[in-house]
Amino acid sequence: MPASADRNPPKEEAPDWNSPAEGAPSSPTTSKYIKLNLEKMRKYGIVTPDQGRTQVAEQFRVIKRPLLTNAFNQGAGKIRNGNLIMVTSALAGEGKSFCTVNLAMSIAMEMDRRVLLVDADVARPTVPKILGLGTEKGLMDILLEDNLDLADVLIKTDVEKLTLLTAGTRHSHSTELLASQSMATLLKELAQRYADRVVIFDSPPLLLTSEAHVLASQMGQIVVVVEAEKTSQQAVKEMLRQLESCDVVNLIYNKARSFSGGEYYGYYYHQPESA
Repeated sequence: MPASADRNPPKEEAPDWNSPAEGAPSSPTTSKYIKLNLEKMRKYGIVTPDQGRTQVAEQFRVIKRPLLTNAFNQGAGKIRNGNLIMVTSALAGEGKSFCTVNLAMSIAMEMDRRVLLVDADVARPTVPKILGLGTEKGLMDILLEDNLDLADVLIKTDVEKLTLLTAGTRHSHSTELLASQSMATLLKELAQRYADRVVIFDSPPLLLTSEAHVLASQMGQIVVVVEAEKTSQQAVKEMLRQLESCDVVNLIYNKARSFSGGEYYGYYYHQPESA
């Protein structure tokens, strides 16, 4: 049963924080460590380590558990690249980035797991707004610049087990870059370099961009955010049809009304017909 909540997560466009997080790099050449503004994040509805038990925190504890089981299963049902998780939605504004950041923060609270949060929504990056980041090099830059190492663009945070990789410089051929051999090599490194790491990608909306399709084909698990009373049944069906080749597809039913009048996140597993 999904946990219930009595609040409506704000839309992804807010807040538009003008000030970067404390210590955020003002240029690509400065320090790659930031202290997150947890107070602002809490006001936005983001789970933080210094909070007590909240409804949102409990909901994401439920959501992350099957994802972690899939990510580190070494048995007969092992999923290839199971620790690479893409979060997407059908359209913009359904709470995708809100759910991505909350999922990453929740996993960062695990005793024996670490998480790398990758902003792969290269055309409309929202994660930096949520976390209060400045502008720095990231995913697109490492795919373009041969002399740039992964360590040069990773951003460590004061949440010990959370590391960030921004979308980086916008590029007109972002789809081709994400489909390149450089991206395949990077994903292999991310999936295999650290045995305890989950890598979460905040993807563009699936029905609006071509980048999401390219990313999905390389992921071990897909999480689709569906907004109650907004996302049409037709859009959901089309989205699932386009993800039929993916072995593990999970749905978060966001902002759904409970019988008590509050709201909750429903979590569902979708079995593709071709599986």
